[in-house]
Amino acid sequence: MPATVERIGNMLCGVGESPVWRAADQAFTWTDIPGKTLWRWSPASDDIAHWALPQMAGCIAMRGAGWLLAMEDGLYACDPLRAGQPCEPRPLVSVAHAAPGMRFNDGRCDRQGRFLAGTMVMDMGLAQPAGQLYRYDAQGLAVLLDDLIVPNGMAFSPDGRTMYLSDSHPSRAMVWAFDYDIDTGTPHNRRPFISALPAGRPDGAAVDTDGGYWICGNEAGRVYRYTPDGRLDRTLDVPAARVAMCAFGGAGMDTLFITSIRPPSAAPGSLEGAVFALRPGAQGLEETASAG
Repeated sequence: MPATVERIGNMLCGVGESPVWRAADQAFTWTDIPGKTLWRWSPASDDIAHWALPQMAGCIAMRGAGWLLAMEDGLYACDPLRAGQPCEPRPLVSVAHAAPGMRFNDGRCDRQGRFLAGTMVMDMGLAQPAGQLYRYDAQGLAVLLDDLIVPNGMAFSPDGRTMYLSDSHPSRAMVWAFDYDIDTGTPHNRRPFISALPAGRPDGAAVDTDGGYWICGNEAGRVYRYTPDGRLDRTLDVPAARVAMCAFGGAGMDTLFITSIRPPSAAPGSLEGAVFALRPGAQGLEETASAG
């Protein structure tokens, strides 16, 4: 029987991204990139709160009791989010982008607490491969990869020794796997993992306890699960075509939370940009907090 998809709240995000479950809060927190907003949903109470940001945040990660934000010009830290109090990000490290008009996009921490995040030229129509993948840890900021257009799909296997990365630009639209050195935080042995989705472009992703890779099929309204050997074994339908990222959470880590994108051309009354939750019959892994 297909999993029942539940819409969460009534918000419509321009680009809903980077949902993170924090067990201590028992809540999902995510970013609306062009809306310059952080959102938080507490499933037990169904409470929803939001905070304005001074810049676009492409992705977020836990950092102590607060948050690490990858924004337009660098990485920032903010204190724990409290309803009625502003989020006031403090700069951690700035980035000298490779081209004008860039920002951070997808990212997350590896199993050891290093923060990895990619950058992109905001005008996707330029198809400019100026994006880079950065690592941030106690030693500072380092470039791991370049020649990326829209880095996405960042995820790690349960043991942390395989890293996944997609490029969701239509001219590439594929996912790679890398061997990942957990001692140095370095990816190597890059190889194709998914050459093409059945429909849609690869966007954000999550990994379950069995090593299954769940990838959003942007423009297809689907989330796909691939086994560690690259075999498609499940497809979930979502009532929004431009699904952006998924993340596991909930008290049993068995709820899949899915964000989506609302383009300017979205039809009135459509669910493009809404957020959803369902129970797909799998369990996810808790995110590691940033050690930087």
